[in-house]
Amino acid sequence: MCGISALLLADSSQAAVSELLESLGLLQHRGQDAAGIVTCGHKGRLFQCKGNGMVRDVFTPQRLMALSGYMGVAHVRYPTAGTPADSEAQPFYVNSPYGIVMGHNGNLTNDTELRHFLDYDAHRHINTDSDSELLLNIFANNLQKTGKFRINEQDIFSAIQSLYKECKGAYAVTAMLAGFGIIGFRDPHGIRPLVFGRRKSLTSNGYDYMFASESVVLDALDFTDIEDVLPGEVIIVSRHAVTRRRLVVEERITPCIFEYVYFARPDSTIDGIPVYNARLDMGVKLARKVRQVLGGKMDIDVVIPVPDTSRAAALQLSHELGLPYREGFNKNRYVGRTFIMPGQEMRRKNVRRKLNAMPTEFKGLNVLLVDDSIVRGTTSQEIIQMARDVGAKKVYFASAAPALRYPNVYGIDMPSIKELVASGHSDDEVAAEIGADHVFFQGIDDLVDSCRRFNPKIKEFDTSVFNGQYVTGDVTAEYLQKLEDRRSDASKQKKAQSNAEVIGLHNYK
Repeated sequence: MCGISALLLADSSQAAVSELLESLGLLQHRGQDAAGIVTCGHKGRLFQCKGNGMVRDVFTPQRLMALSGYMGVAHVRYPTAGTPADSEAQPFYVNSPYGIVMGHNGNLTNDTELRHFLDYDAHRHINTDSDSELLLNIFANNLQKTGKFRINEQDIFSAIQSLYKECKGAYAVTAMLAGFGIIGFRDPHGIRPLVFGRRKSLTSNGYDYMFASESVVLDALDFTDIEDVLPGEVIIVSRHAVTRRRLVVEERITPCIFEYVYFARPDSTIDGIPVYNARLDMGVKLARKVRQVLGGKMDIDVVIPVPDTSRAAALQLSHELGLPYREGFNKNRYVGRTFIMPGQEMRRKNVRRKLNAMPTEFKGLNVLLVDDSIVRGTTSQEIIQMARDVGAKKVYFASAAPALRYPNVYGIDMPSIKELVASGHSDDEVAAEIGADHVFFQGIDDLVDSCRRFNPKIKEFDTSVFNGQYVTGDVTAEYLQKLEDRRSDASKQKKAQSNAEVIGLHNYK
């Protein structure tokens, strides 16, 4: 999962970098491995700073001062394909044709075919293992076919129309053409989010325009007229005009439901669905599940969330059950998300560093812990043991999401299927594995309803991690096996040990 943004200011004498930096701070939850900004200034000159690390680590004041220009693209990343090398930090850049910069959130499912095409047919050099570099070069190759000295909006629409036919999978994209403008587009199924807005310039007669992964970015920066980029839609913003066209209209529009469960900030609205409200309704549905299972044997004394994402669901669940809600865990906010950390032992250690249980909220009580999901089970198992260590009598565990039993192929770097604790196991077996007295999983229909009720126009969501149904229709058993091999902890550790640093075409020191 990644976070992307792009900004074009009406006043070309102003610098876009400060607000691009702020956008990355607001999107830091979507990627903590790498960050980057590329800006464009006078005569189409591009300026770049990117590298591994948190936003605060990559961008020093000295580096920011060098990023001049009135428009730019920004990106925060954790790797879903490729490696965590510096060279794979985004945005990516290709000089031919026209100077193109691109930031990508998602994952291409036909990357092997695209890599072969770019090598054998298009004769374009691919420098990394990242599928985002493939996407950039497909776009560049399509623009190259125009053969023009200068291109226009129609040429860009035509290039992306072809890209839609060539690239399968999930992608929300922000791009920039040197000296021309910025572009935003989404895959035809709308799996990954992208929003667009404008605001009146304070120093010019025109408007500033911005794209971002989540609406919270545009809200914080005082943009108005905020709307979702539609699935299959392309929006081109130049100094002179905003041109938009929906190039592909799919029958099945399927936003990723995990955005609402876990990834998105609660103060964002994605595809017309307020994330916080959806999570509250997840709590309502989950309370019904708990009541249905326990019935007259309800012996829960207190509801405690696993911070932070599950708070809204836990709060509403406690209200529905008429039980007290307590904050039983104190969180160290300077430790990253554990399920994307490398190595099982590292994840276990970081759970303890990340959370500290407060004995007064557990001692002698039957507690219901509420989390957004159960992935490997590492975090859940450690948290349950922590609750027992400080005196909890019984520990029930409720997940706001259904059991994760299948790999994600659309941009979330979840574990291999063998490492998913619920894969091939019943709910009771999962409870035994993580050490809970009982585990409650949200029903998939209830989860879909919690989101769809706020925007009935969306008939379905991407729920492939729960049911194994992949909307793009091109995910084969062979592809899943390749993904399985790539995502296992053993494979990642081996690659990390043997992978020499690929040359990064940048210098941000």
